[in-house]
Amino acid sequence: MNIVDLHVHSNKSDGSLTPSELVALAVKKGLSAFALTDHDTTDGISQAQEAAQEHNRRLAAGQLPPLPDGRQPLPLAVIPGIEFSTEYQGKDIHILGLYIDYEAPFFLDRIRAFTDSRIGRNIKMCANLQTAGIDISYEKLLEAFPCAVITRSHYARYLLEHGYVQSLPEAFDRYLGDHSKYFVPREKVTPEQAVELILQAGGIPVLAHPTLYHMGNAALETLIGRLKKAGLIGIEAIYSTYSAGEERQMRALASKYGLCISGGSDFHGDNKPGLELATGYGRLFIPEEVLETLKRHLPGSTGRDHDAAIRA
Repeated sequence: MNIVDLHVHSNKSDGSLTPSELVALAVKKGLSAFALTDHDTTDGISQAQEAAQEHNRRLAAGQLPPLPDGRQPLPLAVIPGIEFSTEYQGKDIHILGLYIDYEAPFFLDRIRAFTDSRIGRNIKMCANLQTAGIDISYEKLLEAFPCAVITRSHYARYLLEHGYVQSLPEAFDRYLGDHSKYFVPREKVTPEQAVELILQAGGIPVLAHPTLYHMGNAALETLIGRLKKAGLIGIEAIYSTYSAGEERQMRALASKYGLCISGGSDFHGDNKPGLELATGYGRLFIPEEVLETLKRHLPGSTGRDHDAAIRA
């Protein structure tokens, strides 16, 4: 049975691998598809799709040897995606968009607005951290992490690499957490607005890792009900950190609200140590049928045409 991973990050946001490196790893892991869902950016999608297309060309031409474990490589599809950070009742809620038309002009305009909001926040946060005696600036962050959308994970790595903290968790505890005096929130869209934007871009909106919001059952169902009315199609019911009970709960909520299930590792490379592409912390398994069900909700298509074009 083929497997997929529908929640993956590259170094274009807060992952450690380049988009093309992700493709090579996905091939080694035996994936038939993965979604590149960087935070508030689509900058890595073209590179990943080009690398996958080259892999598929060489595979079709018989130019690829078996994998180290003897398996034959599979054709690979890179699904164009994104992960939007939104705000709901003071909580940071993430909405995934799968199969988005990431080159649509209106969509690119909205992404630029999100990027501008991050830049303003980052400049203010750097100024706050400077008052703590930290030699940091937005320019230095960009130099350390070129071509990336700067997130708090980048701050944490910068603080660690420059000796201001002993671990990444310490960086968040002391300097970067929501309740730290140095933290600056940024303007965010609502979850409903993110769902609507993804739908306008021809994509599939999915509520990411609901258990991580620690909302309580009633509050979570209220959110899911609101998003369903806005057009939500899926819920991330298979995820790296879920217990068996949490996965059953998410599957039950998907069934109750008529939503598809989705699944992803939330792979970040070295920035989430021990969490692997495709397998998470070792127990993750996302069958390709999860993706096939989601694709039936693509406008004007059974979904197979999309993957055929992506793999071409």
